[in-house]
Amino acid sequence: MPNTDASTTRTSAIKAEFKKLSLKTRLLLAATLWLSVMTIAAGIMIPGLVREYLVQDLETQLGRSMDEIAANLETNKQGNLVLTARLSDPRFNQPYSGLYWRINTDSDTLRSRSLWDKNISEEERAHTTSYYGAKDEKLVTIKRTIFLPDISDGVTILIAQDEAPIDKALHVLTNQVWVLLGIMVVGILSLVVAQVSWSLRPLTKMQKELKMLRNGERQSLDEQYPKEIAPLVNDLNALIFHYQELLARARNHAGNLSHALKTPLSILKNEQANLSEEDRDRLAPALLQIQSQIDYHLGRARMAGAMNILSVKSNPSERVDAISLAFDKVYAEREIILINELDTELFVSVEKTDLDEMLGNLIENAYKWGKSLVRVHSATLSDNMIQIIIEDDGIGIPEEQCRSVIKRGVRLDETTPGTGLGLNIVSEMAHGYRGELVLSASKLGGLQATLTLQAVKD
Repeated sequence: MPNTDASTTRTSAIKAEFKKLSLKTRLLLAATLWLSVMTIAAGIMIPGLVREYLVQDLETQLGRSMDEIAANLETNKQGNLVLTARLSDPRFNQPYSGLYWRINTDSDTLRSRSLWDKNISEEERAHTTSYYGAKDEKLVTIKRTIFLPDISDGVTILIAQDEAPIDKALHVLTNQVWVLLGIMVVGILSLVVAQVSWSLRPLTKMQKELKMLRNGERQSLDEQYPKEIAPLVNDLNALIFHYQELLARARNHAGNLSHALKTPLSILKNEQANLSEEDRDRLAPALLQIQSQIDYHLGRARMAGAMNILSVKSNPSERVDAISLAFDKVYAEREIILINELDTELFVSVEKTDLDEMLGNLIENAYKWGKSLVRVHSATLSDNMIQIIIEDDGIGIPEEQCRSVIKRGVRLDETTPGTGLGLNIVSEMAHGYRGELVLSASKLGGLQATLTLQAVKD
């Protein structure tokens, strides 16, 4: 079972790696595999087909010699077999030439002079018969039985030729075939690479333009794209424009709402001071609730995002330094020391005002509840996700309350000023940037706030 689990894990890891392959790599890998299979198949099949052709051609030539022998084969007055004419191929008379003939009857055997003092030997193997010549060379043979008037049992004629020349020619041809196939593969792969690069050039162009969008160097994508991806580009441009319009409208509405409510609420608070103590106590919760709702919804409006959704980039280390300077003055009597360990080269895909909102809330809580030390550092989760960790040496909060304290309006200490909206706004704001906020116990003894955000790649 452990081996099965390990094998499954490895298979899953391999599948995950294959899913990460680029389109260009996938196309080139598929073309390489296909060409490799076809080349190997051609390299194996072509020599086999050529050998079969050469053997058939040789058998055709041997068949002509067979016809010549059969035409000149007779019996003499004594009843013995004789050839009445000299064969046209001189190799039959040259000792050990590799071209032989043998004629058999029940009582007599004739051999070509090329066999000299040897004979054609036979060997039975796996239901086939192999023939070997005067030098024990393997032979290509044809056999025929003819009938002569004076020989009732028939005459068997065997003509054979050394197959070594075929093997030698085939070896040379095979080497040439593999060279040609190699050149063909290199040529085809070069053409495929050029074709894939040219075909994927629009996607490469889109990738560069998206990077420029992220860097704020342009506001939309170029509209000159092939018809297959032109609808995608048009929809993306429309989405970016629509997002920017909605964001601008939402912020305008939030600003208008803030100004519209600020004056009436101030008047109500001023009038409250002129009321009797009983009336003031009765109106205080309602006014506090109105203020809480205004703060919450205006906070939600402030975290609407960036005007250019793809180009937002902020430096957390720089923002922490700026925020700590402000809180060092506000909470000077607490003598809190903030240690900023964030890399100055680290950037996150969050608008600066939104990052200030999130880090400001978390750092302010650390200043409020820490005893003497606040530590800010980071951890890498993956290639594009990082954690910004803010921890203090205060009293912390119970582990079972770490989740509930993030909910809207939840306050663990009613004596400390606040609306209980800060952590909830940070959590929702982080979620809006595809991140999250998690609270846990700190090694310093107090609370640890872990803010997960998307990092910006250079």
